[in-house]
Amino acid sequence: MRLVDYPTIIKKAWASFDPSEQIQTITDISAKVSTNHVFKVTFEDGDSIIAKLSYFGKYEHFVEDHRIIHALSNNLLYPFENVLAKSLVRDGQVYTYRHKEGFIDAWVVFYNPIRSQYRLPRRLEEEHIRKLGIQIAKFHKACSRVSPVLPKSSKTLRSDIWDLLDLLETETGQFEHRMNIDELKRQCNLFLENRQKLVAGTVETMPVFVDWNIGNFSVTENLELYSRWDYDWFRISYRVMDFYFFSRVTSDIGDRTVFSYVIGPLMEERFLLFLQEYHKVYPLTENEIRFLPEAYRFFILNYVIKYGRYFFHRTYATKLQREAYQTYFPSIETFDAEKILRALGI
Repeated sequence: MRLVDYPTIIKKAWASFDPSEQIQTITDISAKVSTNHVFKVTFEDGDSIIAKLSYFGKYEHFVEDHRIIHALSNNLLYPFENVLAKSLVRDGQVYTYRHKEGFIDAWVVFYNPIRSQYRLPRRLEEEHIRKLGIQIAKFHKACSRVSPVLPKSSKTLRSDIWDLLDLLETETGQFEHRMNIDELKRQCNLFLENRQKLVAGTVETMPVFVDWNIGNFSVTENLELYSRWDYDWFRISYRVMDFYFFSRVTSDIGDRTVFSYVIGPLMEERFLLFLQEYHKVYPLTENEIRFLPEAYRFFILNYVIKYGRYFFHRTYATKLQREAYQTYFPSIETFDAEKILRALGI
């Protein structure tokens, strides 16, 4: 996809949406760490919007995700009604544009720029961690309340792992993972078994925004959650899927925005502070705590093993996948659920 002319596709997408307003500039503001490309589109009158272009996965999933996000952004109540950017709509539906030409299949969605306020420091103090725990608990509660009115999602944790198991039966999958197929199958089955035992039918699903980091959300002067501009890494799932990333935000070494997938942050005392404050507002169950290492296992299987070569430079993807077998998977056995349960009084 390196030969794709992104600005031209965005201009065609906008012309299809509103040919009356002329684009003056298109500026790439992508975070450079995902398969999505984000642009600031400025018009001749000085107004601007945001365009997101993607080509990873399936167009149908792209449309589905943005319809869910848009429904969520319009149904969240005070004080979270402006946390999420709102997509541009035509004929009552989120407007998406599909560009198919030769080997190119790319999709565009537009949304209004979201305002931001203050950024947290890269390394949080105890006060920040405690307030963040309270805020995320309140936000998850708000997401839970609106879950019944959201469009259904076709993607689940099980379907993603089943896809990986199916991949391992293909020639491509057997070649790519030829040294570790049996171990991968074992890890997939462990996840499926533990998911069934711990959370299936007992823990609700809700909109969660995996891959939080300090760089993609802002807070008020009083450290209240104010906005999260990025649509990346959204899914309907268990709230604990967000916790692995918040453990990285609260980590003693500072916000882990550089990709590393060690399990350590989930067991830091600082993350316990986050969970303690969260638990006071939106209590967690024993099974959710015991599922935390499975959330970690899922990220390794899905985003390092299955999709690593799409998300990262091949050399770095290979490094992460090698570390998965040497470090990440074995470290799951070190997770101390009892320590967290004691700290939360569960």
